[in-house]
Amino acid sequence: MNILITGGASGLGEAITKQLASISSNNVYFTYSKSADQARSIEIQFSNTKAIHCNFEDSSTVLSLLSAFETFDIHVLINNALTGLQTTHFHKIEPNHFTLSFAKNVSPVIQITQGAILYFRKQKNGKIITVLSSYIIDKPPIGLSEYVAEKNYLLSLTKSWAIENIKFNITSNSISPSFMQTPLTADTDERVIEEMIKAHPNKKLLSPGEVAIAVQRLINIEPNMTGTNLIMNSASDIF
Repeated sequence: MNILITGGASGLGEAITKQLASISSNNVYFTYSKSADQARSIEIQFSNTKAIHCNFEDSSTVLSLLSAFETFDIHVLINNALTGLQTTHFHKIEPNHFTLSFAKNVSPVIQITQGAILYFRKQKNGKIITVLSSYIIDKPPIGLSEYVAEKNYLLSLTKSWAIENIKFNITSNSISPSFMQTPLTADTDERVIEEMIKAHPNKKLLSPGEVAIAVQRLINIEPNMTGTNLIMNSASDIF
């Protein structure tokens, strides 16, 4: 199986890349922006991987990635990349910043997924998996309005992709992990993390490796499971 994962060289993306590459029958293509050394390390560790430079702030690299779809014969697209994360109160953010953030975090996902769908439709087969965040979509933390809005936008799109493409044997699902310790959340105060661990039903935070295994399971699902959002938060949102 040929798999493309965006943002697959660090954090959760790295865990997903390595989990899928551990299956020798997979060919895993993964993009990176600034993590060139980590990308090269993954290629050395797994001979069935190929790193592709793609900066979501540089449209030419996105177009280059799109042109490679047929060469790679992609069967699965995993949308995972994120470019930057602003943490501040909504009223302090310049209005045009939302437009700029959308352009670098959502528009490239739209472009890449459109390209994948067009290719999948020709093949009459394909799977799309989009990484979201369960711990913020329904209960936005203070200072993450921009990030929450973009993830909710993508959640809505994943359902449209599912409805519009099931007749072509194309599935679209998303996965929403709870808080994890990754480079993306490295600035989180240790005291906050300690409190989250104490309040967690399992007394431990979700790990990127656990999410990677769940992504692998989503790849192997039957076509009837589409348009779903797999939430990984130890049932903490059930009431």
